[in-house]
Amino acid sequence: MPKANAYLQLKKLFKNTKLLEHALTHRSWVNEHPGNFTSNERLEFLGDAILEYITSKELFKDFPDKEEGYLTVLRAKIVNTQNLAKKAVQLEIGKYLKLSKGEEETGGRTNPSLLADTFEAIIGALYLDSGLAKVEKFVKSVLLSSINDILSTPLKDAKSRLQEYVQAQGMLSPKYEVISETGPDHDKKFTIAVNVNGKKIATGEGKSKNEAAQNAASLAIEKLSAQKD
Repeated sequence: MPKANAYLQLKKLFKNTKLLEHALTHRSWVNEHPGNFTSNERLEFLGDAILEYITSKELFKDFPDKEEGYLTVLRAKIVNTQNLAKKAVQLEIGKYLKLSKGEEETGGRTNPSLLADTFEAIIGALYLDSGLAKVEKFVKSVLLSSINDILSTPLKDAKSRLQEYVQAQGMLSPKYEVISETGPDHDKKFTIAVNVNGKKIATGEGKSKNEAAQNAASLAIEKLSAQKD
């Protein structure tokens, strides 16, 4: 897992599938269907803690020569919103979310933050259903199995790397400015410029402000490095 019919494979992990349904229940759906239903937020809270524990334990074991700082950055890259949302997509979770009509119309089924939160809720639900050992097996299979792909890219994001680069060169910290914001709520496109020492270095685009800023920072690093050479 993930594999063909990934969601069905996920469902088979549960003895009590109502726990999985609970994990897929967004608060917007609860607000639209008042009654005995509750959202997945408590399961998300639990799943977040369990995920951090399992990831920390595995990294501690697999990287015995690495210092705390390295392990912290690597863990953050594994459990960040972007990576968890990617795994949620692979598991087809978006198709089965219980959302309000409004949330669905504004792109909730593909919203990275919502998908990442649901992934954590599923971990919490699986823990309640079957215990820690089964959750560890799931996390290793779905999340930690791709650690080599993560290690093949810079551990720190572009904004962090740009910050370190300009500080090393004695420059002022980068400043980010939203240039434009276009499109409907469910399909926004942001353009952000990054300025260093009061000069615009690069611009980036993305479906979120963070994505646009990261793209701008990545381009800025390339341009500043080329200027130095």
